[in-house]
Amino acid sequence: MSPPDGGIAAALGPDLRVATRAVRSTASPAALFLWLCQLRRAPYSYDVIDNFARRSPRVADPAMVRLRRGQTFMTIFTLVAFESQRSLTLRMKGGWPTRVFGALDVGYRIDPLPDGGTRLAATLWLPRPPGPLGGLRRSLLAWGDLPMMRRQLLTLSALAAKEPHG
Repeated sequence: MSPPDGGIAAALGPDLRVATRAVRSTASPAALFLWLCQLRRAPYSYDVIDNFARRSPRVADPAMVRLRRGQTFMTIFTLVAFESQRSLTLRMKGGWPTRVFGALDVGYRIDPLPDGGTRLAATLWLPRPPGPLGGLRRSLLAWGDLPMMRRQLLTLSALAAKEPHG
């Protein structure tokens, strides 16, 4: 997955780190996209940590697939690009989210596999935060995000597999 135009990756070039996580799914691309769009409502990761102990909804809202740039996702991201049934690209909002996590972009992509399965992947584009500990901070974020993102992808995949058309 290539970085979003005009985003962090374009501005920082070689000082950018990329981290990708992916899971294999039995759900259809349409069902996976429906559930990716549910990220507008909740993070679908470890809800105790990411969602103030509220459970992420387990019934999809079909209205969430009506996308437009600028919409909020998971409270701290903004939708910057999308391809229906295929991908979403999100950018960390300015202010406290960027101060806490750093400026970053995340892209989600759905790819059909030759054997009939589907690959759901998430790619983080992580610039080096300013300051003497910027590199360490970026590494901690990437490694700390690994179990969170894996849980999110597995949860979305499982929920999508339960869809009637999934």
